[in-house]
Amino acid sequence: MKKYLLIFIFASLICGCATAKQTYTSDGQQGYSINCSGSALNWGMCYEKAGELCGERGYVVLEKSGDQGAVISGTQYGLFGGSVMNRSMIIKCKN
Repeated sequence: MKKYLLIFIFASLICGCATAKQTYTSDGQQGYSINCSGSALNWGMCYEKAGELCGERGYVVLEKSGDQGAVISGTQYGLFGGSVMNRSMIIKCKN
């Protein structure tokens, strides 16, 4: 049972990618909220997603935040723990 749980956790970590949602900036213009949280992701993936969204126009990073934490879970089979990385940024495409 432990073996299958570890395989599932590992597969979940390596299959991640940055996600984006359309939002509006404080000045009322359209922007994007990009999330690249997780231990298998990094800031580079956030910037890559921003590049995909805005293309040749380029973009401006309006806000960027990240933090690290830990999570511990217990089952009848024992305790499991790991670190959690939260990364997100808000961008606006240049005109």
